[in-house]
Amino acid sequence: MSFVQRNVVLLVTMMMMMCEGAVYKVGDSAGWTTLGKVDYKNWASSKNIIVGDTIIFEYNPQYHNVMRVTNETYKSCNVSEGTPLETFNSGNDSIKINSYGHHYFICGIPGHCQEGLKIDVNVIRVSATKTPTPSMDDKCPNCSNKASPFMASFGLIGLAMSFLALAA
Repeated sequence: MSFVQRNVVLLVTMMMMMCEGAVYKVGDSAGWTTLGKVDYKNWASSKNIIVGDTIIFEYNPQYHNVMRVTNETYKSCNVSEGTPLETFNSGNDSIKINSYGHHYFICGIPGHCQEGLKIDVNVIRVSATKTPTPSMDDKCPNCSNKASPFMASFGLIGLAMSFLALAA
């Protein structure tokens, strides 16, 4: 493989890494569970989730699920009042955030929402806030698809090298 081809492959790889949004595991190491009394309200308020980020729900599908619901269903914890907008039950659900505003999720297993297994992910416009960007530690610690600041810098260097190689 020629020098130019290697740099183009490197450039494309680095650009793909830089363009991905952050990945957050709901509940951090505890995941999506009724055990341990995870404070999902506090978890959500401590994150700066923006459009393009992904939230991951990890749980045992024998005991839990994830339902995207309306505000009313979120407040009442009564799925029978309104059908869920979406239902997930794989135990490892990745949901890409594609819009601003509130995204409401509950567990549809009877009693779980009332026990606190629900979350309101409020996605605000980046320009509307002055809060700091989450650190790498805040993001999903077990996710392998996040770029480190070093790798992002390396991508920019690769881009510059590719242009120099193409110009030669």
